Amino acid sequence: MKLTLRIYNHHDKEKIIHLIQLNTPQYFAEEEEKELIFYLDNFSQQFYLVEKNNEILACGGINTVSENPNKMRLSWDIVHPLWQGKGLGTELTKFRIDSIKNIPNISAIEVRTSQLVESYYQKFGFKTVEIIKDYWAKGFDLYRMEMFV
Repeated sequence: MKLTLRIYNHHDKEKIIHLIQLNTPQYFAEEEEKELIFYLDNFSQQFYLVEKNNEILACGGINTVSENPNKMRLSWDIVHPLWQGKGLGTELTKFRIDSIKNIPNISAIEVRTSQLVESYYQKFGFKTVEIIKDYWAKGFDLYRMEMFV
């Protein structure tokens, strides 16, 4: 199976929107689609895609945390439902963590997720540091998690 990892470009936008729609409402609230579009329009300089035969199977980004220049954030991890549980998301997450570890002066990595995938990030060493009920939408709590590098 030949998979390609590449950086996002604006021509991918509709495919990324479709990817989040395939994961709504199981992992994302409908309201989050607008936030993803805003992210793609404004913060996608380090947003990565995994493709096979020009089909986007997974995506996820990294970006700085504005309130702390020594912290980076994993953002918008989305895996096509047919590819979940097959290691694709894990490889993309490891790639981004390793990329962040190579950035000078970064001391921590943050991920803002929900209770639905908290255990996934715990496998990488992330610890939950804050929970806000119904943050993303009703039934979708914010789990802010961190790991030190």
